[in-house]
Amino acid sequence: MRVRSHELTTHLSKALAPIYLLSGDEPLQLREAADCIRARAKQQGYTGRDILEVDARFDWSQLMAEANSLSLFAEQRIIDLRMASSKPGIEGARALGEYANRPPVDTLLLITMPKLDRSQTSSKWFKHLDQAGVVVQIWPVEGARLLPWLEHRMRNLGLTPAPEVIPMLAERIEGNLLAAAQEIDKLLLLHGPGVISPEQLASSVADSSRFDVYGLVDSALAGQAARCVRVLDGLRGEGTAAPVVLWALSREIRLLASLSREVESGRSSQQAMAGRRDLWEKRKPLVSKGLGRMGTHGWQQLLQLCGRTDQAIKGQDPSDPWLLLQDIVTRMTGVPAIGHQAST
Repeated sequence: MRVRSHELTTHLSKALAPIYLLSGDEPLQLREAADCIRARAKQQGYTGRDILEVDARFDWSQLMAEANSLSLFAEQRIIDLRMASSKPGIEGARALGEYANRPPVDTLLLITMPKLDRSQTSSKWFKHLDQAGVVVQIWPVEGARLLPWLEHRMRNLGLTPAPEVIPMLAERIEGNLLAAAQEIDKLLLLHGPGVISPEQLASSVADSSRFDVYGLVDSALAGQAARCVRVLDGLRGEGTAAPVVLWALSREIRLLASLSREVESGRSSQQAMAGRRDLWEKRKPLVSKGLGRMGTHGWQQLLQLCGRTDQAIKGQDPSDPWLLLQDIVTRMTGVPAIGHQAST
């Protein structure tokens, strides 16, 4: 069954489904939807939780082993299946299909994964999950939807924005909902509930010398290697989580790899970008500039480096993840990594 993201809270007020599949490339909404499901399940007595991180080396027999295992205290529990890719492969497709055909009693399967494309939503494994549970596809909040989203979030926290505040905030965050949530939370912390004026917003932004993750991506696409290193150092110094930086970079690299394949098949860069819902018009010149810097092979190599960086963040690779991130952004600019080796 399909449920829209804004309908999820209403749906959860009724009986819980045995399976929830959340997909999308917008991390804040994805995380908050998953948190909402876990909170509701906990209210319904699902006190146990097993987390399975799915990467290229994941053994899919673990899913069925978890499903078939009996808790010592016979508790209701959640299997939290976190997939790094929306393509489970042959073994994963079989395991997901088998699970959906026989979901165990007293177990809720929560699957989170990146955005699904049409071929994946037409697959057998997806159809099995759709029939047995609930699918929520998370779409970017952009265009005309962004301003109402920002205002709704502020008002939910007891903040009343003055007329000029929402457009100012939208310009500041440039579609980055994680940054928006951070700015709104900071406004609440600084000023408490009540009216927020443009001066208060401007002061809050001015007091935060925080470097923006999306600014890092744009600097890389613009070919500004030195600025990329400076911004990355700023992000690290201000305590930005490495997975957030990696998410923003890998998301852009996946887009460029996909666009590059279309260009190499004979389409122009403008034709390739024309049908992309996840690409704002004002960012197309930057993306086009990045496209002209390397071909599909180069972007695929960067995706592999993103995978290695993810392993380093998780402690599965001895390299310094921040040096790997520096390697990624400088390669995106078209020059070799600056001044460091990417391993320790």
